[in-house]
Amino acid sequence: MGIWTDAFTAPAEPTLLSREDFGQLVVGLARERVACTPWALLAGELCVNASLNWGSVSGQARWDGSEIGTVLHSEERPEGMRDEDPPPWGDSYERARLLARGDAILDVVPALGRAPYGEEDVAVVFQHLDFSNRAIADYFRFEDKRTMLVAFSLARPQNRPLSTDDGWEPHGPVHPVRTCLVHTFKLASEDGPLPPLASIATRHFGPDLVFGETRG
Repeated sequence: MGIWTDAFTAPAEPTLLSREDFGQLVVGLARERVACTPWALLAGELCVNASLNWGSVSGQARWDGSEIGTVLHSEERPEGMRDEDPPPWGDSYERARLLARGDAILDVVPALGRAPYGEEDVAVVFQHLDFSNRAIADYFRFEDKRTMLVAFSLARPQNRPLSTDDGWEPHGPVHPVRTCLVHTFKLASEDGPLPPLASIATRHFGPDLVFGETRG
């Protein structure tokens, strides 16, 4: 069975990579068989704590087959039914445009060049983790194509809890992030960060990485 978990990897400081460096990070994720294309590029107002597979605009871009130019947004709850706690414990609100999508990873570079990078939140959504990579296949208990990965570059820092369940009351330490990687999974055979992802993150973020998980 297992519980769905969104895990993040970020630098110790809420650093915004340059547009060029972020592009190289994204290209590296595919070239080094951490994540599989096709990819989708979003820009707008994003929530780094939105559950990837359940209700996020990243999930909509991944699963719904939306056309380029579509404005994706969170489901708006009626007044009186909204959970005003900060995400992930409360409701996330997102609204973003689908700027581009493609199969060839190098095509993401010119697409990022046209994005409002640093002015709006930007995310590159990958189809799923690459289970042809032995280090990834060994980390998880079974191959699961629902394990999407998203590279975020946020216009302003947002806080991610270091360890929590989205059904709990808000509590515990949080870490501010701007550039970060988030992937989802259900059952892992190992504890700690996903090794191939941590390796590429170290090269782009530096050796002082922060990892965290939100379950539920």
